[in-house]
Amino acid sequence: MSNDRLQSVLELSCEERFDYFLDVVGEEREVWILINSEEHFLKLHSDDDDIEYLPVWPDSELAAAYAGNDTDLKPRGIPLPQFLKKWLPGLKQDGIEVGVIPAPDMSVWITEPSELEQDLRDELSRF
Repeated sequence: MSNDRLQSVLELSCEERFDYFLDVVGEEREVWILINSEEHFLKLHSDDDDIEYLPVWPDSELAAAYAGNDTDLKPRGIPLPQFLKKWLPGLKQDGIEVGVIPAPDMSVWITEPSELEQDLRDELSRF
């Protein structure tokens, strides 16, 4: 992904980034997260609503751009079937929501795991 394309995605509104996420994940069948050197996934906290969430991206370039200069974080791809069957139920059980493509301005589309699962399954049904 070129820097111009990366920047254009990050400049989209939260809702537009969410739609972009669904389109790309539906096509590529992979969700990206950030993990640290101890294999722990990045979990963020929203001060506005006191919510913990897992940030997710549709590709490694966007995830890496979010990590920036943090050398302890690296992108990790999760196959979509595994994300749907293991990750989303686990997040729901742990009370962790999902933040889709957080932007540098800290805006992010936060959704419940079960809602994201339904949105992803709806997207898959189009193919």
